[in-house]
Amino acid sequence: MEEKYIDLLLQRCLNFDNSKILFINYDVVNKGFVDKVIKRAKELGVEEIVLDESDINVTRDKLLNESDEKIKNDPYFDKSNWDVYAKKHASFMMLDTEFPNALDDIDSDKIALASKIRRESRPVFRRMETTYEIPWVIAALPNEKWAEDIYGKDSYEKLESAIYKMCMVDTNNPIESWNNYVKELKKKSDYLNGLNIQKIHYTNDLGTDLTLTMPKDNIWTSVADDIDHNMLVNMPSYEVFTSPDYRYSEGIVYSSKPLMYGGGIVDEFYLKFKDGKVIDYDAKRGKDILKGIIESDSNSCYLGECALVDYDSPISNTGKVFKTTLIDENAACHLALGDGFSTTIPNGEKMKKEELLEKGINQSFNHVDFMIGTKDLKIEAETNNGNVIIFENGNFVM
Repeated sequence: MEEKYIDLLLQRCLNFDNSKILFINYDVVNKGFVDKVIKRAKELGVEEIVLDESDINVTRDKLLNESDEKIKNDPYFDKSNWDVYAKKHASFMMLDTEFPNALDDIDSDKIALASKIRRESRPVFRRMETTYEIPWVIAALPNEKWAEDIYGKDSYEKLESAIYKMCMVDTNNPIESWNNYVKELKKKSDYLNGLNIQKIHYTNDLGTDLTLTMPKDNIWTSVADDIDHNMLVNMPSYEVFTSPDYRYSEGIVYSSKPLMYGGGIVDEFYLKFKDGKVIDYDAKRGKDILKGIIESDSNSCYLGECALVDYDSPISNTGKVFKTTLIDENAACHLALGDGFSTTIPNGEKMKKEELLEKGINQSFNHVDFMIGTKDLKIEAETNNGNVIIFENGNFVM
């Protein structure tokens, strides 16, 4: 099924119409897979392939032994080359693999610093990524350590099989399967947009009691709505999402799954909001990491995304927490601290940062998703025509 996965990523998720350049970001543990991607990409007519290779062992060594000043000036963490190829309209394939606990003994401030350097060194890429001016996809790949953490020893093939299943690679025609599925997602986003939602209110037995206000004429979207660009940017993707007005979040929200961030883990945490801003928080694990996320810049303490995912979904039904945001965010409703999406308001992609802020779309160098969906989650929407329940018992209601 490896070949089918590669074809799904290259021929359906990405779009080489405007550029024959492929930029691949990956960890060295997955080099064998990348070699096969390169071979297939050349067969499909890709003319230039650029590799951005990292190594979790090198990352760990540098964070453990280098001073903050040296980390700031270390080319290893500098991603400005991404901007060079974004300007060339390259297609970006980001292959995500996890190494749980690999950075547990690293100072959380250094993890946050390295993440900040990576983000801030590629502003052009970030802008063009969020407005879909360039083709990009984030996709999951297994490795032995990750598989052992999830399933136990000698379980690489089990994790690989799980990834293929959640990405529909186990179907006869994965591309056709995703084309059919995005039509279902489009029905959900169309329904939500038809309600003209002003506010949404989350509640569950964990203690979540949170109200979000929507910007005027906000747009709910999904991977389906990128179909005009001939892209699928997340693999897998089961969410419908928008950006709330960052200035008006009120209440408290509790996490429902661990958050992996920069190689560290934050778990069993809550965030309390007033006038849009996080005013209180705590975590049973990784509080320092959470602090680093919230304080990474002046607006990372505000929300930039709210996303709806059925609790009864292909990933959630595995009963596993995969300890990677890419997968876990598609198993549960989630929120994101930090940057909002310009495409979730009319003509937002043409607006400058100041204009987006005036419209209520948060602007930050950071964007960190965290999961809040539970089996008993209820979401009630306030509309011009009264209140409507859009989520009940953890699942979408239409």
